[in-house]
Amino acid sequence: MKFSSSALFMGLALMATTFVSCTSDDDSDEPINEPVANDLILINSAYTDVGSMLVNIYAADSLMAQYTKIYVEVKDSASNNIITNAAVDILPMMNMGTMVHSAPRENPTSNTATEGMYQGAVVFIMPGEMGWTLNVTIYDPANDVEGTAAVPVSVAQPAVTRTRVITPLDSTNNLIISYLHPQNPKVGVNDMEITIHERITGMNFTPVNDYSVSIDPEMPSMGHGSPNNVNPVSIGNGHYKGKVNFTMTGMWRINLDIYDGTTSKDTTGFFDITL
Repeated sequence: MKFSSSALFMGLALMATTFVSCTSDDDSDEPINEPVANDLILINSAYTDVGSMLVNIYAADSLMAQYTKIYVEVKDSASNNIITNAAVDILPMMNMGTMVHSAPRENPTSNTATEGMYQGAVVFIMPGEMGWTLNVTIYDPANDVEGTAAVPVSVAQPAVTRTRVITPLDSTNNLIISYLHPQNPKVGVNDMEITIHERITGMNFTPVNDYSVSIDPEMPSMGHGSPNNVNPVSIGNGHYKGKVNFTMTGMWRINLDIYDGTTSKDTTGFFDITL
């Protein structure tokens, strides 16, 4: 079989285009995939004080002193059926013996379970093999019953600090700053996300949405920083998103400057990242 020179040229061009398309490197956003039920591990369980509903606490990994997504499964103890329509409230409590305090939290935004789970989050501000309890209050409208399960959990210290408690420069309420992303950093531009909460009292932590955050990544061992970073901005509920650029592998330090308007709140916070 014979091929014309023009047909051969077009075929080679198509192959080259396909190859380049498949191997091109861009600065696409880091995918942030939510774990499905099969990817989660059971942390602990307890029954509610009223209604005898079984509350199972799941997470993607063992609990650490950092921003942690919590997945709650609720079962009817009589039928063992999963309750997929309920109001769920998660209240973290740390009993230190001489004092009791809570922590920043995000309760499920829907009363409808997804894959049988209600998703929330807790910023565990300190580790504790003992002392932490998740008080999970469930209202089951089908049976018009409300009960609370006290689920003991163990919280370990991560190898690298991912939550910092900051005393602001203007001596106001402490701030809790947590690092979320990137979890799997790469060379190049990465999505970055942190949370900021203000400690009003030991039981009340409020998300802060009106601060200005600037980042200054540096590589201490090499004495240089990086260009093309995008300062995180508020997206609501205490979350701030931006972009951070790592120009080579190694250990990086992301320095944070936090302002409330023109008032400097903190210039000492940082998170270390290793590629």
